Amino acid sequence: MSVSTVVIVGASVGGVRTARALRSSGHAGEIVLVGAEEHLPYDRPPLSKAFLAGTATRGELTLLGEDTADAAGIRLELGTPATAVDVAGRAVELADGRRLAFDELVVATGARPRPSPWGAPPGLHVLRTLDDAVALREDLRCGGPLVVVGAGFIGAEVAATATAMGLADVTLVDPARAPLGRVLSPAVARRFARLHADRGVRTRFGAAVTGVEAVDGGLVVGLDDGSRLPAATVVVGIGAVPNDEWVRGSGLTVADGVVCDRYSRARGASNVHAVGDVARWFHPRRRRLVRAEHWTNAVEQAERVAHNITHPDDLRAHDPVEYAWTDQYDWRIQVVGRTGGGLDHVILPGADPDHGFAVLYADPAGEFAGAVAVNWPRVVIACRKALRAPVSLATMRENITAATERPRRTRTGP
Repeated sequence: MSVSTVVIVGASVGGVRTARALRSSGHAGEIVLVGAEEHLPYDRPPLSKAFLAGTATRGELTLLGEDTADAAGIRLELGTPATAVDVAGRAVELADGRRLAFDELVVATGARPRPSPWGAPPGLHVLRTLDDAVALREDLRCGGPLVVVGAGFIGAEVAATATAMGLADVTLVDPARAPLGRVLSPAVARRFARLHADRGVRTRFGAAVTGVEAVDGGLVVGLDDGSRLPAATVVVGIGAVPNDEWVRGSGLTVADGVVCDRYSRARGASNVHAVGDVARWFHPRRRRLVRAEHWTNAVEQAERVAHNITHPDDLRAHDPVEYAWTDQYDWRIQVVGRTGGGLDHVILPGADPDHGFAVLYADPAGEFAGAVAVNWPRVVIACRKALRAPVSLATMRENITAATERPRRTRTGP
């Protein structure tokens, strides 16, 4: 049973799940969880949905309360960010000058929004933290036009949530021709563009923002076609960058995240591990380095890292099937595996094709590569299982079609 000291830097889902998994895996030593924010660890996905809308409370977002942490023997160090790591000296340096000694270090500092290229005038927001969500919610409650720049997961969710909150003037802007361009092929993405348009959101796809100016009474967003959009509030969601600057200069390899092997161990330092958005690890099936900014990946990677720390003689590679989801209006959109881009695809209608369908993708060899499912969770479960072993797109399509068309059993007896 391990009695070493593990310091985990980053108190979001990846860090919290690592700490709790260490205990459940048999780690008997000290566990220290360091968080830059003063808030108790909280879940981030609701920030752009239920919490922003006011239908979820801060307490409902909490991932680890003080009593639970005490019971598990997890020491919380909140409100003081880590500023550096001394790999040779096995210590993390904090902003207040303290040094935390470790035997094993887990870097779980996540990512932050890519900053606005147009400055930060009053009324312009990014969304990543609890405080970000509180400030944005207060501005949205004041009404007025909202312009969302960036139609990825965060931007599309904010537009949908604001519309559900009753804002009647919401515009979604993106230089791509349709939303969610990173995960959807163009034809499929256009269905999601119609989803927003049908709910009253103005869409300006294929338009790039040239500037955001403060004017009397609000903001004006300029587009490259010369048009100007008045706004009381602007949300910028144009991607994220990993929070890896604090480990630069430590001797760890940092290149768009902390570079790790297949076991999530930092290159050149087997007692340093990385989890979640900040980790760039060697994916065994992809055969290349990957960084994934998804909740499920952080959870699964945390479990593997905890196992590898407590069972060093039984190392397990992090070899996930990619999975992400987004809730927009009454659509739950789930994405598994590789999708979008130039991959071939077929569309399968659900029982109600207007509100439920699946898109299956294939690689150039015709092998099933991934899927996007709308309001069809059974398809997602089947696809995640299928991606663990090679199967052709044709076979996957036949299997789903057969399962969908199979008549349900009816009870004939008492």
